[in-house]
Amino acid sequence: MHGNTLCSDGADHQRLRRVIAKPLTPIALDPLKSEIVAKAKQLVDRLVEKGEFCAVAELGTALPVDIVASAMGLPQEGWERMLVWAERMFNCFGPLNDRTRGASRVLREMMHYATTQAVRGKLKPGSRAEAIIDAVDRGEIDEAARPAFLIDYVGPGLDTTIWAIGSGVSLFAKNPDQWRKVRETPSLIPSATNEILRLESPVQGFSRLLTRDYDMDDITLPAGSRAIAFYGAANRDERKYHNPDTFDIKRNSAGPARFRLWAAYLRGSPLGEARNGCHFSRLGGAVEQFHILEEVRANNVLRGFGKLIVSVE
Repeated sequence: MHGNTLCSDGADHQRLRRVIAKPLTPIALDPLKSEIVAKAKQLVDRLVEKGEFCAVAELGTALPVDIVASAMGLPQEGWERMLVWAERMFNCFGPLNDRTRGASRVLREMMHYATTQAVRGKLKPGSRAEAIIDAVDRGEIDEAARPAFLIDYVGPGLDTTIWAIGSGVSLFAKNPDQWRKVRETPSLIPSATNEILRLESPVQGFSRLLTRDYDMDDITLPAGSRAIAFYGAANRDERKYHNPDTFDIKRNSAGPARFRLWAAYLRGSPLGEARNGCHFSRLGGAVEQFHILEEVRANNVLRGFGKLIVSVE
């Protein structure tokens, strides 16, 4: 993953991040919001009519691929594999277990797509993906980094959003008093989204390799070692949050560490928050209560559910 934002630091990271962040500002994403709202309404109405559904496979995954791939201007060939690619990418960060071993082949497939399909002539003219190619032509990023930049857009925009939606449904099912507050006061949805991300941070932690000795709190972290930032722990720090293990949608938890500490993920947060907000806004008008029938967690790095079957009233 040569030269992408995830694998860079300092001034180099800031330079690369400026390139990738341009198309993902809230203003730039405004034209997508009406499309997200319309599709979220159609999706939620269909699932509520069923009465029972998987909050991950049927609710969480339905919009992200369509919205992200369409917004990026990617060729439709390969869209059906994007969810698999995103999950396997995160599995590679975990311990060397069967999930990690099974991810390598799939990631090679993802890189092949980025190299052969996400190219000029196959991309939507004027799209976000084509903007990356334009940045290569201007010399702002290396050609070798182009495929990784495209993956920078796709991976974080999919699984983190999907798993946050599933975690939100789970939390509201287990805390019906908080769901009543959302239904009574829809303006609380942005605050509720932040609280979901705080309590059930989709990305629990990430490590960095120290290139030099670093002193912190009278402890020297030696060069060549790895330091791990645990975002899930930071988001439950009792020094910052009163009763940190309590789900409280009125809590002032804006800017959770999941976004704040891992700067690379800031580029996807406005789009993810828009999708999450539309889902819960429409659900609030149609669902009085969620009931969990089955829940299964599954990923090396991401916190969330591989399966979350719920019924609704």
